[in-house]
Amino acid sequence: MDPRLQAFERLLTIMDDLRAKCPWDMKQTMESLRHLTIEEVYELSDSILDDDIQEVKKELGDLMLHLVFYSKIASETKAFDITDVLNGICEKLISRHPHIYGDVIVHNEEDVKRNWEQLKLKEGNKSVLGGVPVSLPALVKASRIQEKARGVGFDWEKKEQVWEKVEEEMQEFKEHFNTETAEVIDPINAEKEFGDLMFSLINYARFIDINPENALEKTNKKFIKRFQYLEEKAKEQGKALKDMSLAEMDIFWNEAKSL
Repeated sequence: MDPRLQAFERLLTIMDDLRAKCPWDMKQTMESLRHLTIEEVYELSDSILDDDIQEVKKELGDLMLHLVFYSKIASETKAFDITDVLNGICEKLISRHPHIYGDVIVHNEEDVKRNWEQLKLKEGNKSVLGGVPVSLPALVKASRIQEKARGVGFDWEKKEQVWEKVEEEMQEFKEHFNTETAEVIDPINAEKEFGDLMFSLINYARFIDINPENALEKTNKKFIKRFQYLEEKAKEQGKALKDMSLAEMDIFWNEAKSL
């Protein structure tokens, strides 16, 4: 027997046991698992950004358990089971890859993406943007919106045009506050223009093959590491950060940057 199938069958058997015998597992519903699943996805994301391959393996296992769990719960009401889930994604992949399982010819990745979005519309999706989850974080949502629009040809032709848009949005944003005093003159429009500026920066990142979510999270992690170094050094000197001058803190901050 294929060891992959054997391992998957083992997981399914364990899930059956847990659902029948464990008080906690017996109590769970799709809704009660939902927030835990979101947490698992973020933990997987962290391990990928940390380039910790062993943690990636562990988190994939945790996530796989959740997928099997949802299917088990659904099977109890005969809504669907894991077989339906797997066959469903198989059929979807076959229909969305006519260049592999049909006679469609593609020349590059962009052709594949363009075909994908066109096929989704043929399947009944009312809008190209309809598949973007409402609850996605705004930065990720902006990236997905732009990618999907590009899939049907709605996009800038050159990255230089996108950068011009960034500069235009920056200027429009600056018009709503005093740059010398940082006083906001028009809060409502300042927020609007800041949103436009971020959207255009995310768009430019796409044109130069930078994932803005990954880039920002790496900066977050870098800041946390340096700030925690600063806290440790302050503690070693018996000081609290609030009692230190900015000049004192800058010494340790610059040390952290050199590490």
